[in-house]
Amino acid sequence: MTTALSAQCPECRGRVDVSGGLLVAEIVVCQHCSGELEVVATNPVLLARAPEPEEDWGE
Repeated sequence: MTTALSAQCPECRGRVDVSGGLLVAEIVVCQHCSGELEVVATNPVLLARAPEPEEDWGE
């Protein structure tokens, strides 16, 4: 059974509800601003703006 947790969105400061089974580097979406957020810590849950994907030039 997973526990519901919440954290603050660094973009809009809204409350983001997350499950208790989060892993560091997991991506979640803010329900308020639709921003993609990366889990940087799990105890307590800390979110940061997810990095933009870099282009892969076939390397």
